[in-house]
Amino acid sequence: MKKILISACLCSSFALVQAQDGTVSDLKKEANKTIKKDANDTIPKTWKTGGTFTLNINQGSLSNWSAGGDKFSFSLNSYLNLYAFYKKGKNNWDNSLDLSYGFVNTTSLGNRKASDRIDLLSKYGYDISKHLSVGALLNFRSQFANGYAYSKTAAGKDTATLTSKSFAPAYLLLSLGLDYKPVKDLSIFISPITGRWIFVGDTLLGPGYGLDPGKKVKSEIGAFLSANYMKKIGTSFTFKTRFDLFSNYKHDPQNIDVYWSNVLTAKITKFINFSLNVDMIYDNDTKNVDPSKGPAPQWLELMGIGFSYTFRK
Repeated sequence: MKKILISACLCSSFALVQAQDGTVSDLKKEANKTIKKDANDTIPKTWKTGGTFTLNINQGSLSNWSAGGDKFSFSLNSYLNLYAFYKKGKNNWDNSLDLSYGFVNTTSLGNRKASDRIDLLSKYGYDISKHLSVGALLNFRSQFANGYAYSKTAAGKDTATLTSKSFAPAYLLLSLGLDYKPVKDLSIFISPITGRWIFVGDTLLGPGYGLDPGKKVKSEIGAFLSANYMKKIGTSFTFKTRFDLFSNYKHDPQNIDVYWSNVLTAKITKFINFSLNVDMIYDNDTKNVDPSKGPAPQWLELMGIGFSYTFRK
């Protein structure tokens, strides 16, 4: 009987040891197992953000230069573009902010502003087909510093006339419409219902931007179109253009306001870029800087080579 009990205990102990060895072996296998990620188990990136900063500086000086010219000249132009694009399901939200400021200083002319812009564009859309969405657009445009129109007096002396101030004028536009994207790089927003407000804090400057005497705000309602195109050309060139049209239903709808902005950049090295900016604005209610002439297109052109830094997330 004792032999039977001893044999049974030995068998049980052996079985227990075998079971423990199997458990330990299984634990080791689990610990060494590599977890493979399912290719379909990915979370799409909903936000795409980034921007570009450009700084162009030029300086020159002359001493006893027989060909003539200013003794000293210095110019600086800076440009910052920030963007944040959101896409999830049928919802998309595009945001961009363009800031620029530049000035020129010469011995004979002193300091003069060369560029000055604040331009915020925000557009939300909900897809109703592959290339078409319904949405809303907000645009705010203004400037940082005072602006002057320069001329000469009857005696031939330079004179400056104040034409604008910080955030005067400022343009705010709100629009409801359809956004058509036939290809990846092109967006065309069309709206039959758009509200636009023009703010000029100085009542003396207001009439120069179509405001009634003594008024600081002018409201308009009309039709609006905004076409945006951005294309990377090869490995070095990038072209960006925006073309806006606005027709005021309440006053001379045939006189269409135009805002057209173009930026061409070429990458020379990692931190050196060539840039060309050409802007055109036409507003029939904005007076010409030359009082003897009527409304005319306003042109701005900047070209330079300088430091550039691009950042993305």
